[in-house]
Formats: sequence, structure tokens, C-alpha cells
Amino acid sequence: MPKGLEGKETESGSRLQWIVFVIFIPLLFAITIALIVMTVAGINVFEKAQSIPIVAKVLPSDHKQEQEQLQSRITSLQASIEDKESTISQLQNEMDASQEENEKLQATIDQQKLEMEELRQIGEENKRAFKEVVSTFESMSAKSAAPVLLKMESQDAVKILSNIKPDQLADILEKMPPEDAARLTGLLSADDQ
Repeated sequence: MPKGLEGKETESGSRLQWIVFVIFIPLLFAITIALIVMTVAGINVFEKAQSIPIVAKVLPSDHKQEQEQLQSRITSLQASIEDKESTISQLQNEMDASQEENEKLQATIDQQKLEMEELRQIGEENKRAFKEVVSTFESMSAKSAAPVLLKMESQDAVKILSNIKPDQLADILEKMPPEDAARLTGLLSADDQ
């Protein structure tokens, strides 16, 4: 190669290197530093750049579309939240009504327990009173007990007679007229079955 051509290529290569090193690299460095400083200062350079008409034509304007999409998404999410809140409110009302119903049922159960306890106590008192009546009839003479039993309702007389000791029962039935003794004996045997 001729020496002249090598000199021209070296000269044009060194001129290109000079432009890159002296102009292009410092310019990139300055732009980078400026972006960093503005970002730290809280300035959004890209938003500001879109407000300039020339730059707005060069940069894509997806920002407005993104905002519209975000706004529609926010609206749909708010509607969804309102639906969920109304569902929660409805469920809360149902739960309150159920709680109220449970409290009423619990009060009814408590009332019935009290009534059952009263009935149990009354039943025990009646058993005690009945045992006292039976014991009174057992302590009475057969001659005195027979007319009293005949004056009673047949059911009551049979109930008392079924709880009296067998030897005393025999004495009492002896002192009764035969037709009454037969009737009560028949009721006693039917009651045992």
C-alpha cells in the first residue's frame, strides 16, 4: 500500500476517534449525570419531555393509555370492593339474625330446664307424699282402711293397694264386702300385667 493512503486512513480514523472521545463520550456522561440529578430531585424527565411537542412526537405516548387502563382497572376494582362489602354486610346481618335466634333458643332451653327441674321436684314430692299415704294405710287397722279405700276412686285405691305389703293387703281385702274385694283384686291383677 502506498504511504499516502495509509496516512489518509490514519488521519480520518484519528479524527473519528477525536469526535468520539472529545464530544460523544462527554455528552453521554453529561446526560447521564443530568438524569441522575433530576431523578434525585424528584423530576420525571420523561413526563416533562412528553410535554414538549417535538419530543412528544418522537417518544411513544403509551402513558395516557396506561393511565386510562389503570383508571378503568381502579374503577372495576372499586365496584368489586363495593360488591364484596355489600355481601359482607348481608352476611353480617344474617349472622346477627342467627345469633339472635340462637339466644332465643337458648333462653327457651333454659326455661324448659327450669320447668323440668320443677316437675322433677314435684314428682319427688308426690312420690314422698304417696309413700306417706301408703305408710299411713299400712299403719291403720284393716277395719279402718277398708271403708276409706272403698270411698276412693278405683285407680287411686288400686295404686295404694299395690304398694301395701301382701299380709296387710289380705287383711284389708278381708274387711271389704266380697264384690268390692273381687273388683279391686281384678284391678290389681290387671295392673300387675
